[in-house]
Amino acid sequence: MAADPSTQPRVVFQTPDKEDEEAPHRKLGKLTVKYNRKDLQRRLDIEEWIDGQLHLLYDCEEEEIPELEIDIDELLELTDAEQRSKLQELLQECGKPKEDFINGLLYRMKGLRKMSVPQKK
Repeated sequence: MAADPSTQPRVVFQTPDKEDEEAPHRKLGKLTVKYNRKDLQRRLDIEEWIDGQLHLLYDCEEEEIPELEIDIDELLELTDAEQRSKLQELLQECGKPKEDFINGLLYRMKGLRKMSVPQKK
């Protein structure tokens, strides 16, 4: 049974006025200009991996995971031994073995560059 096309809801897209069409092209976002896209994707992949591993380590839902802040840039400033120590400290409440997580994270971080904080002008 087909409904009358004139009574069905429609989506209407507004087009900009002629004046707006001639506006200069938008510049690329600073994030994609300043940083290599592959570096950003690699960092995102590492952060998603961390999130998944924390779910496994704590064996619980996201809301139940203790407040942890694993700052990749902060870790990159440390030596390997200091990185390992910092991660042990952050994960001290975890009852499961955490060496595999720490080794996996340190391996994934190899070659990753620290992202500088944009300076305000």
